[in-house]
Amino acid sequence: MLNDITIGQFFPGNSVIHRMDSRFKIVLEILIVVILFVAQNFWGLGISCAFILMIYAASGISFRLMLKSLKPVLPIIIFTAVLNLLFVKGTDAPLVSFWVINIYEKGIITSAFMLLRIVVLRIAMSLLTYTTSPIVLTDAIESLMKPLKKVKFPVHELAMMMTIALRFIPTLIEETNKIMMAQKARGASLDTGGLIKRARAMVPILIPLFISAFKRANELATAMECRCYRGGEGRTKLRVLKATRLDLYGTGLTLCVLGIVIINNIVFG
Repeated sequence: MLNDITIGQFFPGNSVIHRMDSRFKIVLEILIVVILFVAQNFWGLGISCAFILMIYAASGISFRLMLKSLKPVLPIIIFTAVLNLLFVKGTDAPLVSFWVINIYEKGIITSAFMLLRIVVLRIAMSLLTYTTSPIVLTDAIESLMKPLKKVKFPVHELAMMMTIALRFIPTLIEETNKIMMAQKARGASLDTGGLIKRARAMVPILIPLFISAFKRANELATAMECRCYRGGEGRTKLRVLKATRLDLYGTGLTLCVLGIVIINNIVFG
């Protein structure tokens, strides 16, 4: 399961999506979230899903990787679907009635709708880190939050912390895998027994993982000090972010999809 976690991973490329300004990509991700929550029926979700699949095809990211990103959140998806299935009541007679469980047609439709929305949302959110390097992402976050500097908000420091945290997720996952394999080689049983036994078996993994994380943080702080890092004040950028026609076209297309979804809601309810 840990090998399926792809949060924070960047896959270099030269696709249309890779070449877009990272600031616009963040804004477009927000617009996609708006589109998914504005959609009130399956037609709207279908339009959103087709749009996101088109973006993935343009990015060159494999659909296998897209589906792989769903595995870590699969329990949440199933839990949400079951909750809607069991607790959404309809006005008609229940299709299934057993003890205190009553399943209505409305519950099935709502459950399927929420499941599809969460799946598409998770897939869409993965695309930002897949096609944007952590350094460029830091510059984009800092640029978008620049107006907050007027109220003495530490924009650069916050952007740096967010990106470092995102960057080290794959590293910590790899470290966890190594520790688990080492513990299994020593005869540790991590996958058997009840919930309490499995929780106790995680202690020999968490302690060295925390030690390794603090060690890496200390090494990173030392490296930044050796390079005379003193925050973002007065620093220049190696790559200056510039908007191009490609970014404007992408924004226009996303706004068109949002308009289509809104019209669909008005027409079909």
